[in-house]
Amino acid sequence: MIDVFISHADEDTEWAGKLAERLARHGVKIFFDEWSLLPGDVVVHKVDTAIRESRNGIAIVSPASAASPRALEEYAALARASATRGLRFIPVLIGELPLAPSTENRVWRDFRGVSGRHYEEKVAELAAAVLGLEPEVGGPVPWENLWAGLPSRPRPVTEPDRHRIVICYVPADAEYGRRLAAQLHAAGLPVWSLGDLRPGDEEFWVIRRQLRHAIAVIVLMSPQSQDSDDITRMILEGRAYGRTFFPILLLGDRNYHLAATWYVDARDGRPLGREELAMLARLHEADAAGSPLDPVEVLPAPPARPAVRAVRLPGAFSLHRLDAYLAEGEFGYADLFTTDLLLEAASRSAEGWMREKDGDGLPAELLAGVDAVWSARCHGRQGFAVQSSLARVRRGTYSEFLELATACGWCDPEDGASPGDYRDFAERGGGRIGFFPTLRNPQNERYVDWYDQWTETVLAVHLRSRAWEGTR
Repeated sequence: MIDVFISHADEDTEWAGKLAERLARHGVKIFFDEWSLLPGDVVVHKVDTAIRESRNGIAIVSPASAASPRALEEYAALARASATRGLRFIPVLIGELPLAPSTENRVWRDFRGVSGRHYEEKVAELAAAVLGLEPEVGGPVPWENLWAGLPSRPRPVTEPDRHRIVICYVPADAEYGRRLAAQLHAAGLPVWSLGDLRPGDEEFWVIRRQLRHAIAVIVLMSPQSQDSDDITRMILEGRAYGRTFFPILLLGDRNYHLAATWYVDARDGRPLGREELAMLARLHEADAAGSPLDPVEVLPAPPARPAVRAVRLPGAFSLHRLDAYLAEGEFGYADLFTTDLLLEAASRSAEGWMREKDGDGLPAELLAGVDAVWSARCHGRQGFAVQSSLARVRRGTYSEFLELATACGWCDPEDGASPGDYRDFAERGGGRIGFFPTLRNPQNERYVDWYDQWTETVLAVHLRSRAWEGTR
């Protein structure tokens, strides 16, 4: 087998040859046309055979390659091989031009302006990826295009070979993230962090795969982390699948998506202590035994009055993010985000639910904005207004909630039962009119009274929504 097929335009032959030489020094078996094609070879047949026999493909992306019919054909062949048989396809950018959608959705490498030691480090990383070597624990994070968009092709999210503790962080917190990954690894705990993404990975798929089966999700909280759409997506993905969260506060306020969760205060930069490592070890041991523990059995309860408040975000910024999730068809993200946004606006993030009197404090313009986004993106089929048209809440009674829940498809019309697992529940929504937003909060559903909390939240929001419905 060939380790890697290198595709390039004729104008980039010198640059590609230098890369091939450096990779060969790392023991990589290469197909490079300048070396591998002999006089008399039928080029098309030789190239097709080489791509079939290669485990990896590197495409040198440049203005010249974008204008080269041969380079474009090889690019397409490598992309097909990636989709059909799992070839690791690694785009390497060396010139200024927009990336193709299939390139944006995988971990590519930017070699523009790179030289010296930095160049050799990038080459060594490419060599490790094509040879299938394990990345360094807490290694560099490919921030060049993390979670750039939707995956380029439908792909089932399969279970990884091993469940791991997943660490999520932004570049500003990378140093602590690397030290934390090394600490957990030294303690014998299985760890995955963003630094484990390798060139050629479809990052959207890989990150989801790890999060959906995580033993625990550690989120490093800081102002930069709060502003990161990548981190928000990771939190929403983990919450939708009922993962256990283990937030660590490094700076500023707590992330309001995790405001109802116990957290580690590490604003002094300290590593995890013995007791905190023991919590993670218990979660790992139970998961390895096939009997995952409920977080309430391991983690302390959140303080009634946290020492550090949760951050607050401008409504316009939040509505923009909500609109982006709906535009991508990420209804689960949009649903959880809507709940968090309203809880934060009612100053009930730490509790994770609201009462009727809390709903009175919700800004009518925020409710109207949320409803407008849902309605616009779902062609009038989702949102508070359409829910009210199915079953109107006037007095805030349980019977009104049950009528609304039945009309929206949240509950069984026979016995009022609703699936206890948020993921299964949300997947029932489909195209059903009025199903979203549901206002369910998976973080609170580990408590026995979660259904009552959900009921009160829905009634509080719908009673308050009457303040703007009559003015539309």
